[in-house]
Amino acid sequence: MINSNSIKRILLLAANPIGSKYLRLDEEMREIQEGLKRSKNREQYAIAVAPAVRYRDIHRAILEHEPHIIHFSGHGAGEEGLLFEDESGQVKFVDAEALAGLFQLFSEQVECVVLNACYSQCQAQEIAQHINHVIGMNQAIGDRAAIEFAVGFYDGLGANKGYEFAYKLGCNLIRIAGIAENLTPQLITKRETALSNPPHDSRIIYIERPPIEAKCYQAIIQPGALIRIKAPQKMGKTLLLEKILDYARQQGYQTAKIDLQLADIDILDNLKTFLQWLCIEVADSLDLEPKLDKHWQDIFGINKNCTRYFQKYLLSITDTPLVLAIDNFERLFDYPNIFPQFCLLLRGWYETAKQGDKIGNIWKKLRLVVVHSTEAYPSLDTNHSPFNVGTAIDLPEFTLQQVSELAQQNELRLLGEQSLMQLMALVGGHPYLIQQAITQLKSQQVTLEELLKLAPTEQGIFSDHLRQQLWHLQHNSQLELGYKQVVMANAPVRLDTEVAFKLHSLGLVKHSSNDCVPSCDLYRQYFSTHLG
Repeated sequence: MINSNSIKRILLLAANPIGSKYLRLDEEMREIQEGLKRSKNREQYAIAVAPAVRYRDIHRAILEHEPHIIHFSGHGAGEEGLLFEDESGQVKFVDAEALAGLFQLFSEQVECVVLNACYSQCQAQEIAQHINHVIGMNQAIGDRAAIEFAVGFYDGLGANKGYEFAYKLGCNLIRIAGIAENLTPQLITKRETALSNPPHDSRIIYIERPPIEAKCYQAIIQPGALIRIKAPQKMGKTLLLEKILDYARQQGYQTAKIDLQLADIDILDNLKTFLQWLCIEVADSLDLEPKLDKHWQDIFGINKNCTRYFQKYLLSITDTPLVLAIDNFERLFDYPNIFPQFCLLLRGWYETAKQGDKIGNIWKKLRLVVVHSTEAYPSLDTNHSPFNVGTAIDLPEFTLQQVSELAQQNELRLLGEQSLMQLMALVGGHPYLIQQAITQLKSQQVTLEELLKLAPTEQGIFSDHLRQQLWHLQHNSQLELGYKQVVMANAPVRLDTEVAFKLHSLGLVKHSSNDCVPSCDLYRQYFSTHLG
């Protein structure tokens, strides 16, 4: 008789959000269950299934079933995370840090996690800090390969061969099936993660790009200021924003930062909900009671209510200026019920601060900082837009001098100008890619020659970032087709305006007059292969 305490409990999670590519998840789960039923040690395993799991269902299923093994089948998007649905059926990304934090809570119970999803290796690496055996995929994996791996893995477990043997059997079964994806699954152990101790410098080095910082500091102290920071993704916009907020605090100002990426989909459902959320978030940032019932009266319009809340409450209880920073503003571009009205509201606040009366003096205390990754796609009346007033900041790439400064601050003084020029010939002055390269060179685990040679391959240090960008393209056929034209051409390419803006937002292209070219040679090399 099997002791219930010796039974291995397996939890099968599946997620295929609406709008994502269809996966044969039912077949994969059925094969796992049937394989274990046929094994000679079938009585030692108990299987629980949670299909169509939403992000809030993960911890509930773990609490309910107390599994030793968790198997996730679904979609992955590299650094951006695994894909689930939220409460309204929209796609919700759950990133590596969040998943690692969740599994840390169950680390005394869970022995193995299998992420049978494309580009899930980065999540696996984070989870392996807390779980003994974690399997993730280092690139896209097809349905057939995913199913073959699952069959081999659980056949191995059913024979009591252990996690490492089961992993190898799963990879071997992919190869036996004639599928060239047997190197895609990657086993990462907690022990290896601890021994390798990968370099991680938690101290983010900020490199100034004069005269931008001085321009921002001068602007933020002006009554009724509006600063607009625009640049593609991963160019350092948020770091610059934090520098501005730090400077404002040094002046004795109050600060409130709102990240629109953190707004749930139901918050963006209508204007009233969104503006009430904004008011409460700002009040929370200032350690104030929301008092929304007192200052929000239905007799007034929605924008008017939000204005009254700021004017009669947030801006009136102190003479100290308030800096309101709104990060990832482009999130609103896809919400036509909110975007134009909110822009009209911000422009109204900016214009009111110019008045010389009592009301104007109240609004002079508000300083706005708006951060976005591209131009506003929706059309706006120029008189209602906050995007053509105030101080505009276009954040550029690093210069050679700034890259040299970053290298020196990372104690890479022996990396001469010639070497830095070679690096910049590959990635340009892209702050994120430069920082990644210098961090790796500092660790001395890779030479510059090796880095440059492997950079556009799956073995290169940029592979996670490149796969994430590839995922964005593959999930938007217009972007994929447009970018294929750009990387395959030997001259600048004219694209549809919206496609060009979106590719620029992702940091994949630079504008050459009205045309587009790849942002750097790394992108040209990688995407000409993967989109060809």
